[in-house]
Amino acid sequence: MENLELNANAYLPLRDVVFNTLREAILRGDLKPGERLMELQLASSLGVSRTPIREAIRMLQQEGLAVTVPRKGAEVAKMTEKDMEDVLKIREALEILAVQLACDNIENEQLMLLEEKVEKFRIVVKTGEIKQIAEADIEFHDMLYNAAQNPKLVVMLNHLREQIYRYRIEYLKDEQNYPRLIQEHGQILEGLKKRDKEYVSETMKHHMLNQANAVKNIIRSQE
Repeated sequence: MENLELNANAYLPLRDVVFNTLREAILRGDLKPGERLMELQLASSLGVSRTPIREAIRMLQQEGLAVTVPRKGAEVAKMTEKDMEDVLKIREALEILAVQLACDNIENEQLMLLEEKVEKFRIVVKTGEIKQIAEADIEFHDMLYNAAQNPKLVVMLNHLREQIYRYRIEYLKDEQNYPRLIQEHGQILEGLKKRDKEYVSETMKHHMLNQANAVKNIIRSQE
């Protein structure tokens, strides 16, 4: 914890800067599952008061990255198979609905943009920069959501975004998953071009299942 450095950003409130710093430390593994988040120690380490620390911890709790343990206080949340399965099952159902709607509603311009996102992901994975790879993956899926042309569905999927992020990062840490991800993105794109609901739904289901199985193995290895 003493090695943490504040990711300064003059355009963000201090609580958001602290939140982003702690969030990245948890996702990188610098702050381990079960490690206590002590306000005084974090405030001293990051050179801030306890107020933004307290607010940032509350934001981490909303995202599922921290939990409050009776008589102990806040600590980094442990990943569990149950939590992961609960979140990814909801995501699977919503994303399958999104691609089904996209088959009916996607416009040619959106297909071209989606093709660009597939290619961008293919290029970015070569950098090995996990954060950039995750952002490229998010951009691809966001394009699918928008192509569904159902704003309420987009709101629901965006609400899940933060809960999914930790599992997405864990999955993307293993570069052996990249060729399969690139292939699956391409298959989803081709299914949408053909407006083939059955094919694109089945492809998305496998896309979600592969991630769930990989993260499940990661969680078991950390227990």
